[in-house]
Amino acid sequence: MATSDIDRRNFIKTAGIVGAVGLGLGATAKVIADSKLPETLGALTEHTLPSLPYAYNALEPFSDEETMTTHHSKHHQGYVDGLNKSEKALAESRATGDFSLIEYWSKKSSFNGGGNALHSIFWTVMAPAKTGPLKGKGGGEPSGELSKKLSRDFGSLEVFKKQFSAAAANVEGSGWAALSHRKSDDRLIVHQIENQHKLSSWDATPILVLDVWEHAYYLKYKNMRKDYVEAWWNVVNWDAVGERLG
Repeated sequence: MATSDIDRRNFIKTAGIVGAVGLGLGATAKVIADSKLPETLGALTEHTLPSLPYAYNALEPFSDEETMTTHHSKHHQGYVDGLNKSEKALAESRATGDFSLIEYWSKKSSFNGGGNALHSIFWTVMAPAKTGPLKGKGGGEPSGELSKKLSRDFGSLEVFKKQFSAAAANVEGSGWAALSHRKSDDRLIVHQIENQHKLSSWDATPILVLDVWEHAYYLKYKNMRKDYVEAWWNVVNWDAVGERLG
């Protein structure tokens, strides 16, 4: 067997870590490269689970500790693992020239990549409630440029919240609601995301997202998704949303 073939088969084991990439929650990804690997392979990224900016029980009573623990350490971790696996599989395809499973691994990469990206935003746009035991930043109203643009694009904060809540409560199956900044006309829009990657708005950057998969609320709210959505406004960290708007 040729040396280049051995390199292709063992590229994952022999890859070296040469840099880190942050996603806003510390070091959550590392770029992997090795000068011995074939040029057709390309660079890889080792995605890792971001730490929460608060304790698992910090969002009580609006989101319970058991849900937060499982949601972060099991579900989000699963998307991180799935993304690493699918990207390595695609890299193997490039190294071997076998693209027979390209449709399967491309879908897996999109699904898990969406889950990782959306959750990484989700944790950061929440904070302990001002009305909760920790007296944090969660809840209240936005200020500054964010407040102005919400009023401009939706008529008022209350109308925006009604549209966002309706979008979240009525996502078909599992998915997300998102407030995104559409750069082409500098507008804020509300849209639904089915699963973690369908119905995406390509010309828009999410600045506020709400997970309405059942694993995000079922232990506390059962099948009452609307109650979960209403309670969630108490932990929205508007300062963090404003920072994402820029």
